[in-house]
Amino acid sequence: MKLSFDPARSAVLSMDNQAGIVSIYVKEPEGFLGHASSVLERSRSAGMKVIHVQVGFRPKLPEVSTRNPLFSAIKNSAQHQKLFQGALGAIHPALTPRDDDIVITKHRVDAFNGTDLEMILRANDIDTLILFGIATSGVVLSTLLHAADADYRVVVIRDCCADLDPEVHACLVEKVFPRQGSVITAAEYLEALAA
Repeated sequence: MKLSFDPARSAVLSMDNQAGIVSIYVKEPEGFLGHASSVLERSRSAGMKVIHVQVGFRPKLPEVSTRNPLFSAIKNSAQHQKLFQGALGAIHPALTPRDDDIVITKHRVDAFNGTDLEMILRANDIDTLILFGIATSGVVLSTLLHAADADYRVVVIRDCCADLDPEVHACLVEKVFPRQGSVITAAEYLEALAA
């Protein structure tokens, strides 16, 4: 299947690629960051919107409910909270947002939940989302399902995603994600942009 993109109607979402998260989840950061950086640069050159989604919280994490097991574990651990503060919580320096990029801070796994992402996409007539980030079983899965249900055309760049469990990553990109959208490599994406 040959993919093509209308840059005016497409946005790239780089999700949870924060320094601390990259250091934990990515076994080969040079390759991962090289692919992700190329995707962002070429997308910008093509005239696409680039949106960075990051996890962040206010002091004392008032956004976190005790009914949310994942995030309440962060709230109850000063060590885990450090992952979202300062240099560790910043978007990885290799993927630093540019002036025209959009940065969205989220407080849940899904990039849409509780953010203004949907408003930004609708205001800019975006109908195609190119997704990548960490973790494959977290933000990528949640955002893909939300976007597909909202009738966006969704493309996942598989080698710009990472997960602590390689088997879970493989299952998602090979069996689950293709039911909701296209799954391609960074090289295939760059080739489609060049066409």
